[in-house]
Amino acid sequence: MNEFVADWLIPDWPVPATIKSCVTTRAGGVSLASFDSFNLGDHVDDDPQAVAANRLRLTSHLGTQPAWLSQVHGIDVAHADPLNVVAADASWTDTPNIACTIMTADCLPVLFCDRAGTRVAAAHGGWRGLAAGILEATVDRLKVPASEILVWLGPAIGPKAFEVGPEVREAFISTHPETIEAFVPSVNDGRFMADIYALARLRLAAIGVTAVYGGGFCTVNDPRFYSYRRNARTGRFASLVWISQS
Repeated sequence: MNEFVADWLIPDWPVPATIKSCVTTRAGGVSLASFDSFNLGDHVDDDPQAVAANRLRLTSHLGTQPAWLSQVHGIDVAHADPLNVVAADASWTDTPNIACTIMTADCLPVLFCDRAGTRVAAAHGGWRGLAAGILEATVDRLKVPASEILVWLGPAIGPKAFEVGPEVREAFISTHPETIEAFVPSVNDGRFMADIYALARLRLAAIGVTAVYGGGFCTVNDPRFYSYRRNARTGRFASLVWISQS
């Protein structure tokens, strides 16, 4: 295996053999500190030439075309297009060799696939997007029954690192009371520790999506990944899913 992809994550979920997915890490690129080294975000004040070189390296290795988004913490779901960058927080496709791509550095990347392997999607799950319904909007765009959807939760801020204010808790429990179980009081009065993985699972279960895999990471405490909460000036790693023709 090429050295620069030796520590990439390959999601462990029961998708058809034609469905490919991966998560990049910080290693193997050309970006300098504090973006060292495989930064794929073009909006974080890194050298544009370094980002372009890293993205070219990603595309060359995968042999497929990433469809980049301009993520805005909303609930718009775009049809994946490798030629045009659109403002959206999820994308889907039924076209082979186009990779739905999400960039994160503590937010939750969520990959989707139907059991038949005909449609895939990727969503950016920051807390605002999760509360507003980005996962539900993505499932809706796949146009298949919820029971036919498989989901994988990628690396995000862990429950022991994600301290939030009461407004975040209220944003979830006001519409989905069951999500109260994803919040526990912090040692800091009036604040809570939030489990972003539990929030995603609960929201998905509410619409009938229960085949959910992954989770259990913490970008803040795992140096393989960029983390905005750990280092505000930092890069972004990518989570990708696509349909392979082979």
